[in-house]
Amino acid sequence: MFHVVLYQPEIPPNTGNIMRLCANTGARLHLIEPLGFRLEDKELRRAGLDYREWAEVRTHPDLETFLKSADPPRLFAFSTRARRLYTETQYKENDALLFGPETRGIPQELLDSLPEEHKLRLPLLPNNRSLNLSNAVAVVVYEAWRQQGFSGGK
Repeated sequence: MFHVVLYQPEIPPNTGNIMRLCANTGARLHLIEPLGFRLEDKELRRAGLDYREWAEVRTHPDLETFLKSADPPRLFAFSTRARRLYTETQYKENDALLFGPETRGIPQELLDSLPEEHKLRLPLLPNNRSLNLSNAVAVVVYEAWRQQGFSGGK
């Protein structure tokens, strides 16, 4: 499946919803510190319901540690500042899907370090800023999984 990577997530219910999404799709969830909450947070548990036990969740002190331990074949960053649409790539098993913090997105220097074809965006109407993080992750994960024929799903 895929690696969903949340870079310094800030809002517990978003992470809880993404945890539930990962449990239901087989994606692995990676949280890059610092987190804007504790993993024991009541709002995180409420949003994730009892899916925490079904989701593979790992915390990493930084992105480099994640990359060394997971060794994904490719890292895709999702940003409103990217030019390419998320549908303009062919996702492969074990690709890493990187999403930035809710209030500021992926830092520009991190985006600049990636090849242009690995920076993707979801379309929005003009003058709109962004989607909710958990909604954006769901759209991307389901597109990537669809391209894999919903492997392992029923």
